[in-house]
Amino acid sequence: MVGTCMKNFAGLLLCSLLGMLVGQDSSPAKSPQDRNPTPQSTQKKSPKLILSWADNYLTIGGPKLPQEGIRVHHLEAYCRPGSTDRNWAETVINHKTQLVSASADGQEIKLRSTLADGVVVTHEIVAREDEVRFELVATNPTDTASLAHWAQPCIRVGNFTGRGQQDYLTSCFIFLDGRLARLPTQPWADKARYTPGQVYCPKDVDRRDVNPRPLSELVPSNGLIGCFSRDGGMILATAWEPYQELFQGVGVCIHSDFRIGGLQPKETKKIRGKIYLVKADAAALLRRYEHDFPEQVRNEKRGK
Repeated sequence: MVGTCMKNFAGLLLCSLLGMLVGQDSSPAKSPQDRNPTPQSTQKKSPKLILSWADNYLTIGGPKLPQEGIRVHHLEAYCRPGSTDRNWAETVINHKTQLVSASADGQEIKLRSTLADGVVVTHEIVAREDEVRFELVATNPTDTASLAHWAQPCIRVGNFTGRGQQDYLTSCFIFLDGRLARLPTQPWADKARYTPGQVYCPKDVDRRDVNPRPLSELVPSNGLIGCFSRDGGMILATAWEPYQELFQGVGVCIHSDFRIGGLQPKETKKIRGKIYLVKADAAALLRRYEHDFPEQVRNEKRGK
């Protein structure tokens, strides 16, 4: 009796051990890296530009840019027409811009500007690998026409060019007769209500409606204005559609200032722009600009 029970117990124990062995994971042992995988975000640093916004300044950061980033006064001012020879305080329409949202990855920012006359402008700003895209919608919800005619995003380029107000000029360029032209262009205007600086007015804009700084007699070929980096290896350039003027300013800055053209009651208009941060290949930049802003290419061809 006891012997039989012992045999049965031994059999049950053997079966139990075999079952445990069969149920074990027969896959290869995992390495420490497999057990604790590195998050994908830390395996490869994103090459995209990073955005932040505070106190009316947009900051663009990136691995190829100065450590403190590129600062853009976005926006510096909304302006009335008749501005070329008038006190600046009479031209500016007061506004307040607020941050609506900012994505956790720093790739997208949304802003909302409210002008003193009731106009509302929404801004969607998106960063990519070597550009920042701006999509604006200006709406007049009031029953009164708005004189919001143009506006100024001011790009501060001192740390990018490695130069100051007295010597950054020669790092800057526009396009004349389809070719890159370094500043100072000749002839160089030096008389205006306010000096120094240089304004370039496109042929389809009234010359009475631009910045009250020295106005060049030269007409730009397109809406691009830019500058070369400290080491000459990169270009920072900007363009808007539609644009009111190109401007080399007095804050170690460059402008492609966009046009609104006024807003009738309940009217809405769309405006778009780009900042390019690319390698120093002017021909490639020009091709890209022409692809991104075909309206300006068509306008240039019609004007010839």
